[in-house]
Amino acid sequence: MWRVVRAGRNAFDGSRGSGRWNTAQMSVLYGAAEPDGAIAEIHFHLNRGQSVFPSRMAHNLYELEVRANQTLVLADMDQLRSLGVDDDRYRELLYVRTQEIASAAAFLGFDGLVVPSARWDCRNIVLFLDVLDLEELREVSVRPVDWTDWRRQNK
Repeated sequence: MWRVVRAGRNAFDGSRGSGRWNTAQMSVLYGAAEPDGAIAEIHFHLNRGQSVFPSRMAHNLYELEVRANQTLVLADMDQLRSLGVDDDRYRELLYVRTQEIASAAAFLGFDGLVVPSARWDCRNIVLFLDVLDLEELREVSVRPVDWTDWRRQNK
């Protein structure tokens, strides 16, 4: 999986606060099946509410190897729709239903989710750090994100 984190931060630190697939009480590791998927997600959040993109912020793109034993795969919007997710509004910051799904999955013993990305044509990977064996995570590679170049290529 691919994950973008701010320079100086450990790639295995869980997401802070709540997000699409976690409440504030859950510790998760967000990533994507493709490098651009991970970059696009962070780009969206950095760009939100900004008149000028904060290009001086330094981020790293990590390639991680993960061995998850019990991952819930909800690979397409049809599956999410059947669980009450409004696919017309999936790209919006409406998290209640997806957080409920993730909480139920963690409660049932799943160690993560594979779900459609709201920002890129790929799948996102969400690992529940309270359930996953952290010994199953390994850093494969790391490189800095060149925001100027990525934004130019992905207008």
